Amino acid sequence: MRAAWSGALGLLYPPTCIGCGAATADAQALCPACWSGLRLIERPYCERLGTPFALDLGVGALVSPRAMAEPPVFGRARAAALYEGTARDLVHRLKYSDRLDLARAMARMMATAGHDLLPEADLVVPVPLHRWRLWRRRFNQAALLARLVARHGGLPCDVRALARIKATRSQVGLTRHQRAANLQGAFRVPETARPHIAGRRVLLIDDVTTTGSTGNAAARALIRGGAAGVDLLTFATVANETLV
Repeated sequence: MRAAWSGALGLLYPPTCIGCGAATADAQALCPACWSGLRLIERPYCERLGTPFALDLGVGALVSPRAMAEPPVFGRARAAALYEGTARDLVHRLKYSDRLDLARAMARMMATAGHDLLPEADLVVPVPLHRWRLWRRRFNQAALLARLVARHGGLPCDVRALARIKATRSQVGLTRHQRAANLQGAFRVPETARPHIAGRRVLLIDDVTTTGSTGNAAARALIRGGAAGVDLLTFATVANETLV
């Protein structure tokens, strides 16, 4: 009956590409043109930052010069795709065009990219929005993705484990150092949430990593709040690893 119902719905509402709206064979999928514009991240990549190397440098755990020079606060970062083309379009449509339906496919790709992080995590936590920005946007895309990623990994998700207590200005156009300064003191673990994260490994979720400043600031607050460690999983990251 379920298959018959799905078939009937398919006739009434044919599946379309989540990227451009063209016809597809399956729901929540990309058409060939959009798929070709999606640059999924595969090894070799920096084992700390998750950013790809231009060349395969050989077998073994590899760490980029950037990660060695300025080690991130979080333990490891992973992302599904480079922040360009189709991936950038999906992020913008989810965040600014209220395309909440895109989160399912994006979270599925994130769970695949974070296959080595999910088994070691105890709790999934999204990067929070300040209450005024949340009121204007009406939803937090990171929280939406976090719930779906947690479901893929069979993990609990706590959207209140981390709070954004500082209304920072937009990070767009800021340098890496300006972003870090802008986010200083922006996050805090509420007292009521400390027992929930004490001694636990947290998987921090966001939509995009650009300079890594948000991930560092949020991870620092979680560790100060009692977390045993923090890894970062996002849908997309910038192409140039020296910027992360």
